[in-house]
Amino acid sequence: MSETVREVVRGDSCTIDDDATVGYGEFDEPTRLGDDATIRAGSIVYGDVRVGDGFATGHDVLVREGTTIGDDVLVGTKTVIDGETTIGSHVSLQTNVYVPTETTIGSNVFVGPGAVLTNDEYPIRTDDGLEGPTIEDGASVGANATVLPGVTIGENAFVAAGAVVTEDVPAGRLAVGSPATVRPLPDPLEGENRLA
Repeated sequence: MSETVREVVRGDSCTIDDDATVGYGEFDEPTRLGDDATIRAGSIVYGDVRVGDGFATGHDVLVREGTTIGDDVLVGTKTVIDGETTIGSHVSLQTNVYVPTETTIGSNVFVGPGAVLTNDEYPIRTDDGLEGPTIEDGASVGANATVLPGVTIGENAFVAAGAVVTEDVPAGRLAVGSPATVRPLPDPLEGENRLA
């Protein structure tokens, strides 16, 4: 088997592994990969996706149409980005993260393994539209945390592992528990993420 590349604009030094698909589907805009992109085996990147320099996927990643991704972004194995999403630069989405449609993720953001972001407040019960969460610059979301639709995680805020975040988390604060409560950020968590 070999890579499947449809309409793609590639930067310099891009690597697309065997069994990866780039440019999937039929869209008005091609997939655009910046310099030094690495797309690993089993990954599928749809058409109408724009990716900056230094992008890398793990294996079996899905990036749907209408997604814009900045520079130096890591998308871990089996992570799904369901499209119509904006992701900044210097972002690490670890293994098995789910990012739904209509989500905004800023720059210098860390999202831990198994974290689930949601966009449908009352799944299949009502048709109120979709509203993904917003994760602002410098925020961190711990492993297996769940962030509900329309919630904003403020700049440099921290969501503890396993938290279920039902309300906005102010900048520079900690959300912990289920449902999450907001607390002051402990001293060891003060400052910025070191992803760049």
